[in-house]
Amino acid sequence: MLVIGITGHELDAAEREWLQHPSVGGVILFKRNFASRAQVAELSRSIREAAPRPQLLCVDQEGGRVQRFREGYSDLPRLEGFGHLFERDRDAALRLAREHAWLMASEIRATGVDLSFAPVVDLGRGNRAIGDRAFHAEPSVVAEFTRAYVAGMHEAGMAATLKHFPGHGSVLEDTHFDDAVDTRPLEVLHAEDLVPFVAGIEAGAEAVMMAHVKYPAVAPEPAGYSPRWIREILRREMGFRGVVFSDDIGMAAAESAGGIKARIDAHLDAGCDVVLVCAPALVADSLKAMDGRAVDGAALATLMGRGDTGWDGLLADARYDGARADLSGKDLGVA
Repeated sequence: MLVIGITGHELDAAEREWLQHPSVGGVILFKRNFASRAQVAELSRSIREAAPRPQLLCVDQEGGRVQRFREGYSDLPRLEGFGHLFERDRDAALRLAREHAWLMASEIRATGVDLSFAPVVDLGRGNRAIGDRAFHAEPSVVAEFTRAYVAGMHEAGMAATLKHFPGHGSVLEDTHFDDAVDTRPLEVLHAEDLVPFVAGIEAGAEAVMMAHVKYPAVAPEPAGYSPRWIREILRREMGFRGVVFSDDIGMAAAESAGGIKARIDAHLDAGCDVVLVCAPALVADSLKAMDGRAVDGAALATLMGRGDTGWDGLLADARYDGARADLSGKDLGVA
């Protein structure tokens, strides 16, 4: 299946046609698709009405610098701040991370969107793309935050997506722009970067997003193109039974597989369930690439949002006011 990006604040005729394709199982929204809370709710409704099958509506609403919906939404702190607070007050940091997850997910669900791709469980070790999106550098600490964050998302009726498997935080390069290679052996990755993913799987996370990073001591291709990483390690050894997403095929590090069809085929053949096509300019070629491939949208049904109180119900919830008071607009890394 594909999850695709669209251009603006409303569906155009071409995008309505894309939604008819049997390979399209969802839409990912970005800042370019957001004008207001009411507008994005109407866009979500129109996507569902235009498609002949249920659509998984997604966004990256992590907080900090990666927050696509802003006006009318809580100003969510960066995850790194929770790690700084952890050094002073472990229990408070974990409680607030859980509230952050609940608040983020509750607002997204009230908008009519199913899924925010969260949490980032990469280690905070200086990667250019991850940076302050990570909780902490220590695997055991990130594992604690992962369990708390997954619990908070579940309390809001949202599935959790662990990213970016098997760990993007320990290399410098940003895979949006460059190839990234992590030369460490598997035993080191097991002891470090994989620890939060184990915790998240045990906590019931429903999805994992792959990294476009190469780990040549484990497999020659980037992880999202690797049957070794997906079928053998993630599925068989770690016991993950949920949905596996590729990262965006428009990123520079994804180009190692070749053209659009080659990238899609490589992801799906390796074991990804869903391929992200975030750039609208790549969607038409991606749909052509899916012609002749069998598609199964059943997995995406497990990620649909649960319950929907809407904004009126959320605003009447006492937990909402409390979470906003605890979190909104604060930098938790400052004492």
